[in-house]
Amino acid sequence: MRGAGHVLHDVSFDAAPGQLVVIAGSSGAGKTVLLETLAGLRGADEGAVLHDGVRPGAPGPEFGFVPQEDVLHRDLPLHRTLMYAAGLRMPPGTSAASVTAAVDRVLDSLGLSHRAGTPVRALSGGERKRACVAAELLTGPRALFLDEPTSGLDPVTGAALLRTLRSLAEDGTTIVLTTHVLADLFRGDRVVFLSPGGQVAYAGEPGALCGAFGVDTVEDVYGVVSEGVVADGVRTEPAPDEPAVPRTGAVRPLPRQRVGAVRQWSLLTRRGTALLLHNRLSVAVLAGSPVMIVAMFAVLFRAGAFDPADPDPGSTAMIMFWIAFGAFFFGLTYGLLQICTELPVLRREWLAGLRIGPYVASKLTIMLPVLAGADALLLAVLRALDRLPAAGWDTYVSLFVSSVLASAAALALGLLASAAVTEPGQATLMLPLLCFPQVLFSGAFVPVPRMTAAGEAISWAMTNRWAFEALGSGVGLAVLWRDGTSGLGPPLLTSYGDSFAGPASRGWLILAGFALLFLAATWAVLVRRCRGGVVRARSGR
Repeated sequence: MRGAGHVLHDVSFDAAPGQLVVIAGSSGAGKTVLLETLAGLRGADEGAVLHDGVRPGAPGPEFGFVPQEDVLHRDLPLHRTLMYAAGLRMPPGTSAASVTAAVDRVLDSLGLSHRAGTPVRALSGGERKRACVAAELLTGPRALFLDEPTSGLDPVTGAALLRTLRSLAEDGTTIVLTTHVLADLFRGDRVVFLSPGGQVAYAGEPGALCGAFGVDTVEDVYGVVSEGVVADGVRTEPAPDEPAVPRTGAVRPLPRQRVGAVRQWSLLTRRGTALLLHNRLSVAVLAGSPVMIVAMFAVLFRAGAFDPADPDPGSTAMIMFWIAFGAFFFGLTYGLLQICTELPVLRREWLAGLRIGPYVASKLTIMLPVLAGADALLLAVLRALDRLPAAGWDTYVSLFVSSVLASAAALALGLLASAAVTEPGQATLMLPLLCFPQVLFSGAFVPVPRMTAAGEAISWAMTNRWAFEALGSGVGLAVLWRDGTSGLGPPLLTSYGDSFAGPASRGWLILAGFALLFLAATWAVLVRRCRGGVVRARSGR
């Protein structure tokens, strides 16, 4: 395997059915790379990995893979979390009763039945790791690969997890895991010890490990292996390539049967809604953002700015801008934390067959009605406070459509940013970076006709500009200003030029285009991030 140089070199060993194989070695020896290669998540540059005598196909239900990080959402009860996981992983057409039976079976086999109603976040470290294993066992895999499953666990909890894995191996599942914990080496059937150069320094029974190097302790094994010592009987020269011919009786994996895109979207939408309602922070943000914006309006602007007899041009322009920015702020803040907090879960479910399109669509389905409700509430309260004109339904429908499309474009931008960052803290830092340009180049404080050529070019890429202009057109700012008591357009109107002269529908089309562009970019970023080191492309994901 090559990455930054050779990671693995001349690695060859067998993992028999029902065995528990432990891969050990110092940091940087290539344990995780080897595990991912064995699981079929990476392609070897040379040589071959064979499952039952044939090269593995795309990762599917025949194997389970548990990375170091937790791959389950933490806000829902364990049983409900596994029900959603089963719905995404089990074959299409599986009945609800069969799904429930599978969840109950894995909970019982892993000793978690008594914790079925407990939120995942309330489980202990060892219980959460077993819960991740439970998700992998839902499809009855023939092999289970785990990356340092006992890392961070206390010795007693780690030993209990290894006993659980041992019982799974005794039931016929091949278990392959990596570890840094010395005690784990003696709890397997076979140990594969890698040297710092990514070679096999030892492959054999745990009890013979120390004797093979002529030392007394496992700590000493790490020491001598770091000096380049290889145990007697371990091949160090490359073997000729072996043809990938199935052994007698080898069974090729069955063709993948993935859950359909519509069903995936439905399951993801239901799960996302449940997660949203169970997260107190999310509920607080959802409820608090509209309240904050409405309070700002009440403090900043006097009532009656849209009075046809005595309009206040400056206030009316700023009210339209802050409605546009409020819609933008709603969408951006709701979208920024939607993906980065669950990226490990998404990666694992993608390997299990999840399509990225339904995933992104589910985020839009969940959040857009909430945003529409917030926008409607904002407009209704502003009208009640006399911060908007007494106009007909056509005006308010136009304002509502402009606000919702502004929120949708901002939501899509937030999802794109959330997909691009690696942790929630980075998403939080993105908030001011994305907001400031939308304020400065919206055309509200410095009208577009008064900007420099560079500023005007930047303003074209600001969704807030098009929301501001659509709102201004919808409420009829140009007509209102001209129909004032003076009968003439004020200087402020002249500075805005023809910003509000076009129909609101022009802004709607541009905002919708931005939303689609950002959603497509989100899809592309997530596909790339999920593929990661996987060499084989999977079409349709």
